[in-house]
Amino acid sequence: MIRFDDVALRYGSGPDVLRHITFHIHRGSFHFLTGPSGAGKTSLLKLIFMSLRPSDGAIYVAGQDVEKLDSAGRAGLRRRIGIVFQDFRLLDHLTTWENVALPLRVMGLRPNEYREDVTDLLRWVDLGHRINAYPEVLSGGEKQRAAIARAVIGKPELLLADEPTGNVDPEMGDRLLRLFIELNRFGTSVIIATHDYALMEKLAVPRLVLQNGQVEIH
Repeated sequence: MIRFDDVALRYGSGPDVLRHITFHIHRGSFHFLTGPSGAGKTSLLKLIFMSLRPSDGAIYVAGQDVEKLDSAGRAGLRRRIGIVFQDFRLLDHLTTWENVALPLRVMGLRPNEYREDVTDLLRWVDLGHRINAYPEVLSGGEKQRAAIARAVIGKPELLLADEPTGNVDPEMGDRLLRLFIELNRFGTSVIIATHDYALMEKLAVPRLVLQNGQVEIH
């Protein structure tokens, strides 16, 4: 599903954030991505999502060399990926329901084909009472849950989640983990970047440990 071949990343003339790393993640797998603050976890997810480009090396996602894709090819591949950013990236002019439904709308589905699914998912992440609210009135935890719902609603081939439980209580964190596990059970490859060791201890899956610009799989 994902392959990094001798990938390096640096910003400007600064030192390498990632130093010629190589690893392979198989389709349908589940990994936690961990490491100290500033190690480059968010940068690694952005490389996979093609919002950053490597300084050296090659990245393959779903068998495609992302550097060889044109803009249309990148857009098409991104539509197969669900992603949760730490800054949520909800659209301010859309309600919670409309934000979560957006991936399905982009896929060309009609509202009557997904209205019930979107509403049910929002209720499941405890946002049923915020369906018509706009992002400006949502709390940080509510925005996070909306962003997660948006990322998973289309049952993506790959889910990338950056600290998805950082603004929620432990009970909701457990509920979201069950959601990720269920997605994975139906074939979605999952990578969760997290500092939450209690969360990682609840699931015996491999960990991508990022430190000093290198990745080890434990």
